[in-house]
Amino acid sequence: MKKIILTGGGTAGHVYPALALIDGLRDYEIYYFGSGGMEKEILKNYPTITYHEIPTVKLERKLTIKNLFIPFKLLSSIKQTKKEMEKVDANIVFSKGGFVSVPVVISAHKLKIPVISHESDLSFGLANKIILKYCDVMCTTFDETAKNKKCIHTGQPIREKILHGKKLDIKSDKPCLLVLGGSSGAKFLNDLVYDNIEDLTKDFYILHIYGKSGKKMEHSNYFGVPFTDHIEDFYASSDVVLSRAGSGVINELKVLNLPMLLTPLSKKISRGDQIENAKYFEKKGFGVCLEEENACYEKIKENLLKLIKNSQKNSKNSKKIENIKANSMILDLIKKYEK
Repeated sequence: MKKIILTGGGTAGHVYPALALIDGLRDYEIYYFGSGGMEKEILKNYPTITYHEIPTVKLERKLTIKNLFIPFKLLSSIKQTKKEMEKVDANIVFSKGGFVSVPVVISAHKLKIPVISHESDLSFGLANKIILKYCDVMCTTFDETAKNKKCIHTGQPIREKILHGKKLDIKSDKPCLLVLGGSSGAKFLNDLVYDNIEDLTKDFYILHIYGKSGKKMEHSNYFGVPFTDHIEDFYASSDVVLSRAGSGVINELKVLNLPMLLTPLSKKISRGDQIENAKYFEKKGFGVCLEEENACYEKIKENLLKLIKNSQKNSKNSKKIENIKANSMILDLIKKYEK
């Protein structure tokens, strides 16, 4: 049987798009190369995939002496990863980017294993800038990103199951607001909910996925969890979404045509990729962008109410689901390039 290595990690946004492909990989033995972080926990729910934990190296986005040791740590990581990959002897690698993917892709290049990679954001992250040199094809979510001759615009891989969510048992006739802060949570969004719960629940029932940075709270018009493997049910239960602007989540919301208010991660703690994603989505009419520095509670609530009102006006079109083309395009590329 043919073998494929999937890789990517650091956040759920690097993991789930890769896992979106597994229904089309039934003719392959599937291996996942990742760190000891979030991806390892997620992959515990996929017993048919063999997990390999590898040493990884992450660049700190601040001046620190730790960054001076990155080249040496990366060389060591590549050496160990290459040994593990030789044991697997895969036909192809699919990389979802992120710092976890770098030693895997470089090792694959050394072993002459073809690599298909994917960039979710409007602009390349540091890892995929490196990976572009070593991969055979770089798929992109956004057409504007596919400028290099190696790049092909495919769109974002989407998990099929998000189209088949079941509504949660919510005993409320208020519109349902889903608040998402990404896999690690978002303190800004969490605090906004906690500090304004009484006022927010006058107009909304709140579903809240608060991540590592949040806390459980009790309220008759509120239900919160740190993480869920059944995001499709939360989507199916929601009328409007307040979210960060990671590409994976916002493309899932777009496919479901859910109204979204995006408060992207600030440039103070990121490279600005979420701001680019959110502004692009706003320009295309897929959502509304409100940067954190300008996102006071009053503006956020005003925009959420507008989104609800507009979605009710356009309710005839609210359940349209676009065809997910990215999965089949990427699977075709995998079959084309496998050795």
